[in-house]
Amino acid sequence: MVQEFKKVGVVGLGTMGAGIAEVFARAGFNVVGVEINQDALDRGRGHMDKSLSRAVSKGKLTEEERSAIESRLTFSTSREDLSDADFVIEAVPERMEIKRDLFSDLDRICPPGTILATNTSSLSVTEIAALTGRPEKVVGLHFFNPAPVMKLAEVITTVSTSPETVDVVTEVAKRIGKTPITIGDRGGFVANALLVPYINDGIRLYERGIATREEIDESVKKAAGLPMGPLTLADLVGLDICLAVMDVLWEEFRDPRYSASPLLRRMVTAGRLGRKTGQGFYGAKDEAPEPQRTSRLAQIVREEETLDLGEMLIAPQIDDAMRMIGDGYATAKDVDTAMRFGCGYPKGPTELLEERGAENVITTLVAMGEYSLTSVLVPAPLLMDMLPDAEEDSSHGGGGCACNG
Repeated sequence: MVQEFKKVGVVGLGTMGAGIAEVFARAGFNVVGVEINQDALDRGRGHMDKSLSRAVSKGKLTEEERSAIESRLTFSTSREDLSDADFVIEAVPERMEIKRDLFSDLDRICPPGTILATNTSSLSVTEIAALTGRPEKVVGLHFFNPAPVMKLAEVITTVSTSPETVDVVTEVAKRIGKTPITIGDRGGFVANALLVPYINDGIRLYERGIATREEIDESVKKAAGLPMGPLTLADLVGLDICLAVMDVLWEEFRDPRYSASPLLRRMVTAGRLGRKTGQGFYGAKDEAPEPQRTSRLAQIVREEETLDLGEMLIAPQIDDAMRMIGDGYATAKDVDTAMRFGCGYPKGPTELLEERGAENVITTLVAMGEYSLTSVLVPAPLLMDMLPDAEEDSSHGGGGCACNG
């Protein structure tokens, strides 16, 4: 079926949508990009022109290859031009009312056999699918920014998605050069459910005056080799996006772990959204948002031998991953793949656990709990099972990560 795709539609040509259209065109698909009006369409073409020019200048594309890619791209301001599309993916703004209008329209316009996909990073794929008369042919296909570069694609299924649709979309993801993981419909999916609470943890530490923004960012780069710290990453992702994902996680799970930092909410209200507005945790004149102080708690934390600033950010994320694996939502391979290929981690959560050992991670979580620095009251059962005493009563061996078995 992958070879039978004659036309792929991409609706919404912002930074993400333009990148998705480019990815499909690079892989040999004929692509029609659709935007709401001519100005938006011109901006979308501009995104692609800039991306392709950059690839040529870096020697990743030849001028001939660029011309071939551009020959497979057409643009329109009419959704009706998708009437003969075999596969359509949307990357419109993350508001359900916009998705509702779009999917109702696509269901009317596209042939019954057309697969409809959403690039949503936080909304319910199940709810989106229910807006159509073909829920068995609706799936999530979540890309990561920048789409031409990041290798992860989350394929999200619903209770209605047919196995045939899942197989086709998974193969399409591979065909366009992505590494797919296939998971069910759940708030945040894998990558965002692990990444955004970690960002929120960094904001909380800063909000409580535990350390400066620079100390927080540098500590986790040193502890886990990450390319950037949580506050720099928050600015890059967009604080509004971070808040939206936290609110989705809260609505689904009602767990204090997913309560957005008050400072995050205040910054979004103030319009400090990160790089997109020029002001976030870093930005114009490099003015830091509140607080400008170091708390008394910071001194206690720094004197506590069992607490390291970087590990205080890594340990809860490892715990989140172990809960996800323990719930049966994702495998150890899934969570490591998601964080390595979608978030730029050198090592995934279970690999970080293997490196540290369960006892050290649990010790950090317990010490954080003593100072009310985490909402994790009891470490994940799967993590607790890896303690030496627990291993004596199980088939787990050594001090490694039993979840990889």
